[in-house]
Amino acid sequence: MNPLQAISLALGAGFSSGLNLYATIATLGLLERFHVIHLPEKLHVLAHPIVLGFAIGLYILEFLADKVPYLDTVWDFLHTFIRPPAAAILAFSVSVNLASEWRWLAALLAGGIALTAHSTKASTRAAANTVPEPFSNWGLSIGEDLLAVWLTWFTTAHPILAIVLVVLLLILCFYLLFKLFHFLRRALQTL
Repeated sequence: MNPLQAISLALGAGFSSGLNLYATIATLGLLERFHVIHLPEKLHVLAHPIVLGFAIGLYILEFLADKVPYLDTVWDFLHTFIRPPAAAILAFSVSVNLASEWRWLAALLAGGIALTAHSTKASTRAAANTVPEPFSNWGLSIGEDLLAVWLTWFTTAHPILAIVLVVLLLILCFYLLFKLFHFLRRALQTL
């Protein structure tokens, strides 16, 4: 894996991990297991059947939890402390062939990107919980899962385009967080 691929995978997997860590891990493991990509040796463990089984099992649990209003908010709150550190560890492991300072940079960037994606996801989902119908919550959940899986694959297939896409997604996240902050402020003023 060349440095561009490593950085791209670190950034793309960081964003995907912020949306759904278990889908990201399962996707990377399946891509490695079926020889679609070749991860660094330290990450070959993702393709192990036990790791894949747990990742898929946890993904199913998250898939179900995401469909229940307010349970998804509790789930996201708990994962605030799981997704960003896991993304940083993943990025550090992906960039094993880079110099030490670049590995740390990749880890910090991936953790920050995961935190941004996760914060946007959690805020959007909390806002969606104020709507009484469940379909917007389900649509957001399925869309997030599809984006996490697709972005993980896309990052491995098109590293340069993936970096551009992650930057665009981050701009969208900042925009959404800005709008959601103003929505929250207006709601609190109304109360």
